[in-house]
Amino acid sequence: MSNSKRMPDRFWRALTQHQTLLGRPKQTITHAEGCYLTDNKGNAILDGISGLWCVNVGYGRQELAEVAYEQMKQLSYLAPMMASDPTVEFAEKIRQLLELDTHVYFSCSGSEANETAFKIARQYHLQSGESGGQRRYKIISRYRAYHGATMGAMAATGQAERKLGYDPEPTGFVKVMPPYPYRDHPKLTLQEQGEEAVRQLEEAIIHEGRETVAAVIMEPLISGGGVIIPPDNYLPRVREVCDRHGVLLIFDEVVSGFGRTGKMFGHDHWRTKADIFTFAKGLASGYQPIAATAVKQEIFETFYGEPDELNHLRTINTFGGHPVATAVGLRNLQILEEENLVENARRQGEYLRAQLTERLGDHPYVGEIRGKGLLNAVELVNDRETREPLADAKVAAITAHSLQQSGVLIGRNSNTVPGRCNVLVTAPPLIATEEEIDRLADAMTNALQNSLNNR
Repeated sequence: MSNSKRMPDRFWRALTQHQTLLGRPKQTITHAEGCYLTDNKGNAILDGISGLWCVNVGYGRQELAEVAYEQMKQLSYLAPMMASDPTVEFAEKIRQLLELDTHVYFSCSGSEANETAFKIARQYHLQSGESGGQRRYKIISRYRAYHGATMGAMAATGQAERKLGYDPEPTGFVKVMPPYPYRDHPKLTLQEQGEEAVRQLEEAIIHEGRETVAAVIMEPLISGGGVIIPPDNYLPRVREVCDRHGVLLIFDEVVSGFGRTGKMFGHDHWRTKADIFTFAKGLASGYQPIAATAVKQEIFETFYGEPDELNHLRTINTFGGHPVATAVGLRNLQILEEENLVENARRQGEYLRAQLTERLGDHPYVGEIRGKGLLNAVELVNDRETREPLADAKVAAITAHSLQQSGVLIGRNSNTVPGRCNVLVTAPPLIATEEEIDRLADAMTNALQNSLNNR
């Protein structure tokens, strides 16, 4: 008998109001397989959000555990100034999938990957000879986007509720509005919405002083901020603006990378490349904590120089490029390809959106159903005409009903924009079958119908 049954729970959970847990029976997850979690009472739960949007190849992959075991026996750790075979091979695999000549820096989380990207962008401009004697340091990001929880990544994040109480933020971070088709001006076409958002971005660069702007960071499609899909002309035009002003473009692919959107990378939907890419989550499907910052070769080469010139990247992560994590990550990406999981994500995602549209398209609380691949959202409104967001308590009740009555875990854009945490999010593992998609759609339908009955 484990002592944990008698001990008080001292675990501080993320994004959780612990007062709501007082007096409630203790629930832990004991094991998982495929798309399902099992709790300490034996209840099976369909994980409709892949842990935290990361368990792309599903739970319980014994071969990944065996890869970790064998690598631990052979080389359990290596200082990040040195190279191991799996780390070198993993960097090469990422380069191949990107179809771009890159070097890859490894860290442990998406936050760290973005922090590294900011450092690289600033140092690049300092020593590239293209800054005109000015120090380019500003990072432009977008409202509603999430880029991490460390101080720099949080400063780039455009979600006010994630920042309350943590002021002051680091300086040098500027926000612009993203295109948001559901909430942009109704008289604008999709293409006009994309053009307007790009125009605002360029105006921000000009008004900040282009000689002070180091980089623009954006998710190809906003994930945690509500799964917001840009118009098709948006990313290519952003690329043009960055090129015109000598500003680096960073794509945060922490969520959208490695099959989640029905293509290997989110940016593949718009055939647009960045200068720097950041990855985590699906990089190793959550089996190991690992992240990566991939940089174009021409940027990497500006870090060449004599040792005493300090041109090299002067940052380090103790566990960056960990041989166990990179060995597991490499096998994880091979599984994605061998089992054609990117295509399965595309196909099952289309099926899910069709099911949700058929069942919920006319529901009075449903404003819009959107997504790509197995990254999907239902935006909930109190009034379909005014598009007033549904109250937070009602959204929370819907997710709770799905879990408690249907045994299906769905997410929402919690702690983002005050008064606008009204988007349900689904992101099941990429191995999901049509049967599991049906169960997910059933749970959402039942939860929304229950909310309507109880309003």
